Amino acid sequence: MELFVYIFAALFSVLNPLGAIPIYVGLTEHDSPAERLRTSIWTAVNVFIILIISFFVGEYVINFFGISIDALRIAGGLVIASSGFALLSGKFSKKRGVNKKVTNDAQSRNDIALTPLAMPILAGPGSISLLIAFYQDYPEFSDKAIICLSILAVALAIFIILRSGHYLSKLLGASGIVAISRIIGFFVIAIGVQYISSAIVNIFKAI
Repeated sequence: MELFVYIFAALFSVLNPLGAIPIYVGLTEHDSPAERLRTSIWTAVNVFIILIISFFVGEYVINFFGISIDALRIAGGLVIASSGFALLSGKFSKKRGVNKKVTNDAQSRNDIALTPLAMPILAGPGSISLLIAFYQDYPEFSDKAIICLSILAVALAIFIILRSGHYLSKLLGASGIVAISRIIGFFVIAIGVQYISSAIVNIFKAI
């Protein structure tokens, strides 16, 4: 249970579905309730697929390019910390690469669940590198099964949050969502610093 809670909290903080609410609301503003439900479901499904593939295949990708796990932790920690700083500064959407041109293009297409919602707004380099590191850190089959359940739980949380996105946007308002995102940003920075520091310690131990 401790591992499940830890993985869930880490992924939820890095993905930050609350921070995606304003973008989701903007992209689905003129959609019918059925279309919003479909978008919420498929966004969650796409995020789950992306994260599962990253978790199981990512190790082979870094081995192919000859990247060490400690180097990946440092790179991932920098990306995660950068996302955290972006949350604190209120520039998170820009850091995710969603500019006005991309938003307008997304609004003109029928399906926005994969791009830009699932990737890059939710599942980005930070969460992918985090899962690759988790694959290395927890080699036991039982641990991997728990991590998969955590990924599923995060996907379900994303569905619930997006499904309630328009209601939450009205309830919390823009300032409320920003405040929550900035609190989450602090924990995201801590996760990034933890990964960088642990990688540096491992490098010095190996010398």
